[in-house]
Amino acid sequence: MASNKRLLKKEIRMICGALAGECVIAKITIPGINPETLNSIIYELAELQENALHRANFDFPQSAKAFSNAYDYKKARNAYFSAAYGKLKAEFNAHVEAIVKKMNEALPQAQKDANKEALRS
Repeated sequence: MASNKRLLKKEIRMICGALAGECVIAKITIPGINPETLNSIIYELAELQENALHRANFDFPQSAKAFSNAYDYKKARNAYFSAAYGKLKAEFNAHVEAIVKKMNEALPQAQKDANKEALRS
């Protein structure tokens, strides 16, 4: 994922939007799929996006005055942001993987078999 907050937020929106689009397309094109299941997945994606965007905004809790020099401040600040973004990315990716599993479980068995056969060809 992205290296700064602006790009991170864009990627979060893009990933959640693409997955929601896949749900809408599946709902329209795949016969026998449960639309209510896909609707709940779309709502879960919207909630995931909102929470992830909200959690992407955080500040370093210390000021430069708390450190002996600018180098130590920048080092501590970079370590803090790296850890915070890393945690956010890991939790976001885990939630996305869980949603993709739910999307795959929503497919009817005939469609799953057709997908497997298409991969073999």
